[in-house]
Amino acid sequence: MSAVLNVPPAAQPLHLDYLRHKLAFYTDAWDLALDLAAGQAPIVVIDARSPEHYAVGHICGAINFPHRTMDAESTARLDREKVYITYCDGIGCNGSTKAALRLAELGFAVKELIGGLDFWRRDGHPLTVGSEAGAWPDTTTAPECGC
Repeated sequence: MSAVLNVPPAAQPLHLDYLRHKLAFYTDAWDLALDLAAGQAPIVVIDARSPEHYAVGHICGAINFPHRTMDAESTARLDREKVYITYCDGIGCNGSTKAALRLAELGFAVKELIGGLDFWRRDGHPLTVGSEAGAWPDTTTAPECGC
């Protein structure tokens, strides 16, 4: 008996619902980079790490908003019409999950960045150094995704 097929694949309607549902919670570095390069206004990227880690390098245009500081008062300045993309260091860190949870609890639309800054760097996307959000560069040298 196949170890993979010991539990058979889900029936198509259930499988389609699951996959659409899964994509509602996450985005990946390639899709986020495409939107940032195109200047997609409805999304805001949040770096949920400490200001010290943010200053070492962060996604271009991301705002620093440590998850530990998120509450009703500190999020009052956020635009509820936007979709917030949270990230932290990577899959070994759950800061982006904590930030996404807190924002969702407060009524914001939110997705997590799969793999965080680790996958962002691995894919060759640009970073900004320092305490300012920075801007997306006019040109980037990252290779095409292929997926």
